[in-house]
Amino acid sequence: MSKSTESCVWYRQMATALSSHILLKAIGTPLFIAIFFGAYLFLLKHPAYAMTVMPFTALDRMVSFQPSAMPLYVSLWVYVSLPPSLLTVRREMFLYGTAMAATCVIGLLVFYFWPTAVPVAQIDWALYPSVDYLKSIDATGNAFPSLHVATASFSAIWLNFILRRFSAPRWLLAINWAWCAGILYSTLATRQHVIVDVIAGLILGVLVAYISLRRRAVQTTSSTMND
Repeated sequence: MSKSTESCVWYRQMATALSSHILLKAIGTPLFIAIFFGAYLFLLKHPAYAMTVMPFTALDRMVSFQPSAMPLYVSLWVYVSLPPSLLTVRREMFLYGTAMAATCVIGLLVFYFWPTAVPVAQIDWALYPSVDYLKSIDATGNAFPSLHVATASFSAIWLNFILRRFSAPRWLLAINWAWCAGILYSTLATRQHVIVDVIAGLILGVLVAYISLRRRAVQTTSSTMND
């Protein structure tokens, strides 16, 4: 198979996947995000216990404040929508959805029992309107673990799996990982999180993604054996 033919194959597979169950995806993904945001903002504004301020370490000082990282930060909501949009089997969509929900619920439970916040930055946010607007909506609470990082890393691992299944080219796989890395960087560069939050979020996202993909493999093997 020539490179052009192979390229056409993966592209067509992705187009077909995007068009499958389109109504379910169009309703389900925004609804999931809306429910999550409702719970997240409630805990942010109504902490049940005393707030703990997370440490600002030497590693955090190595990442300077960069307001230009804002587009990467907000791009998470597009990024996390990509993996479910490329799934075609309802059972797999359900597995993905429950695993993503588990990631969020674990984070929300930590937020409830152990409210945390990032240290106050000595920055005049009024000089950076876009970041200032972000701070007005998403305050510095609910810091540990970073669900921004957890959901991004979870999505990256699933998206890598899906793209490989389509035999997507290496450059597309590289874009996936680069986008995820950019989102992780943006959580530090916008001073929304510190490195401790990022590490905890990364562990959470990777662990749940690994478990869910292992579960998928077991389900697929069991289904094949029954057939």
